[in-house]
Amino acid sequence: MRATGEFEVNLQPLDSYAQGSEGIRLGRMSIDKQFHGDLVATGRGEMLTALTTAQGSAGYVAIEQVSGTLQGRAGTFVLQHFGVMHGGENRLVLEVVPDSGTGALAGLAGQMKIKIEGGQHTYVLDYALA
Repeated sequence: MRATGEFEVNLQPLDSYAQGSEGIRLGRMSIDKQFHGDLVATGRGEMLTALTTAQGSAGYVAIEQVSGTLQGRAGTFVLQHFGVMHGGENRLVLEVVPDSGTGALAGLAGQMKIKIEGGQHTYVLDYALA
């Protein structure tokens, strides 16, 4: 099955535990999202980032709990993010954490793709329900 729509995201810096060295900047941020479309939900989570000294090279990981309705099914699930940027090219993977679905979303599995064009964030969630 496939769900599509738009979302807004608000990222805010948080205190970091680890410190980078030799020009590497490590960071930590909160994630607050509002999803619209086939997924009507809020997302809350935390992100860890690493910025290198090379322009356009960075990485991040994040965990985000999503709560709301997916095509009319109410519940929650967790997305795990993995992102790498090299020379301005992005590779981004968002996957539903196995067995993280609750309520009518129990058994949810899938991957989300995110696109940002003209400042507008959109998503495509390809998923299955067991």
